[in-house]
Amino acid sequence: MPRTRVRRRTQAPHRRAALAVLAVAAATLVAPAAPATAAAPGERDVTAVLFEWKFDSVAAACTDSLGPAGYGFVQVSPPQEHIQGPQWWTSYQPVSYKIAGRLGDRTAFKRMVDTCHAAGVKVVADSVINHMAAADGTGTGGSSYTKYGYPGIYSGSDMDDCRATISNYQDRGNVQNCELVQLADLDTGEAYVRGRIAGYLNDLLSLGVDGFRIDAAKHMPAADLADIKSRLTNPGAYWKQEAIFGAGEAVGPAEYLGNGDVQEFRYARDLKRVFQNENLAYLKNFGEAWGYMPGGQSGVFVDNHDTERGGDTLSYKNGSAYTLANVFMLAWPYGSPDVHSGYEWTDKDAGPPNGGAVSACYTDGWKCQHAWREVSSMVAFRNAARGQAVTHWWDNGGDQIAFGRGSKAYVAINHEGAALTRTFQTSLPAGDYCDVQSGRAVTVGGSGQFTATLGAGTAVALHVNARTCSGTTPPPAASAGASFAVNATTVPGQSVYVTGDRAELGNWNTGGALRLDPAAYPVWKLDVQLPPGTALAYKYVRKDAAGNVTWESGANRTATVPATGKVVLNDTWRG
Repeated sequence: MPRTRVRRRTQAPHRRAALAVLAVAAATLVAPAAPATAAAPGERDVTAVLFEWKFDSVAAACTDSLGPAGYGFVQVSPPQEHIQGPQWWTSYQPVSYKIAGRLGDRTAFKRMVDTCHAAGVKVVADSVINHMAAADGTGTGGSSYTKYGYPGIYSGSDMDDCRATISNYQDRGNVQNCELVQLADLDTGEAYVRGRIAGYLNDLLSLGVDGFRIDAAKHMPAADLADIKSRLTNPGAYWKQEAIFGAGEAVGPAEYLGNGDVQEFRYARDLKRVFQNENLAYLKNFGEAWGYMPGGQSGVFVDNHDTERGGDTLSYKNGSAYTLANVFMLAWPYGSPDVHSGYEWTDKDAGPPNGGAVSACYTDGWKCQHAWREVSSMVAFRNAARGQAVTHWWDNGGDQIAFGRGSKAYVAINHEGAALTRTFQTSLPAGDYCDVQSGRAVTVGGSGQFTATLGAGTAVALHVNARTCSGTTPPPAASAGASFAVNATTVPGQSVYVTGDRAELGNWNTGGALRLDPAAYPVWKLDVQLPPGTALAYKYVRKDAAGNVTWESGANRTATVPATGKVVLNDTWRG
């Protein structure tokens, strides 16, 4: 019998492609595992979505960064066997339910789950259950298949009768019974198909998985998903559904709230519009007042792997606007946030560097947004502020805002082109705090006020669990050394590097200079590990795509690494 499913209809070029281009779903995960369909996420509701990371690399991240930062969940890309090919979307064209994909085998997956649990991080698996692969071939685990024929699992009789590509999002049957970009559409109305899908999810549960992101949920009737969920060994496992809102479409995201959390795509789209074309002052009532689904069941994000490629949300390519949008999301009490952590790309189809192996963040194109100090520090902020209402909202009518979270936390954001100096009113207890954005000390007076200067494109964030700047915030990439930050404008194709008189800085050789990260553009940043007490000389250079080098003017800069911690360097390019 026919069933329904819907997908993002107008989104992203990557899903348009025929056969090859798989269009499936955004990777985003949300709240922590709750005991039932719509239970609240828990005290740690931030998910790091490590898109296309190998399972061994995910395990290392859980230990080194996610656990210490306070992330509640990590979302991993689909583990099931899929079609071969280097493109990222091959992960979304399954050919069997074996754990045998590009990112690791069953042993690596189980090892990752156990390691993440030991670090206090729960695991959500991106689950592709709407369809199977679109063509013929041999999968990543050696399984031979044809479209509509997946030996030992499905045959043509297990597919929906409509063998045409979805063409009308105003027609429920077309959306949920026809093929999403020519992918073989499973008939989830069949008891056999439901049992097969539940068997796969139960296998993941047996390996310790805590929840699922249901890819392309909109292309399956909500009742079909409810039946599949009822067959799980743990029906209360966390359940987050990708159901993309489209004005006037036949299938709406709210239909799926009875099953669990649903991703609120309007949140991310509106953040892009506000940050790029409107005023942050408009965010004062951001959330349900904007027509969104209930915050307690909404998964939110600034971007995911689909939307960053499609351009309908902000992405790492938007510099400080992107970073500040993540700061706002983690500070604001609506929904359960996903922090996307992916890799640099120019080709929208390009798969992960090194086949998904992450030897180190900020190398080989890995962006590691989850570990950026501006982002990771806000996870502990959010955990501290949980359950606290918004207080002391302030804005300048434009792109400078500030607000508290009861007596637990306070954030100020400057999305304008000039510095902001202001005395802010908070409900924080008097005393010393660490601004977790910059690592600098801030004193809150007896009346709850503090004075700070925010550079263009920066933020200040205080919370009661970071009273000093030593050991209370997640450690940066370098635990001892130098934290470089230089305000330097560039033209397309240019990047900013640092070099100096140390081997770690390239010994003045521009070929060995270290590239700084433009996440907070026009401020470029990088933490470099250096021995305590090191005296160093350094300068910044610009490089273009052709390798041409421009040195900043003036004498060599100098600094000394303290006996403990790092020296924080805030510089301006000298023309």
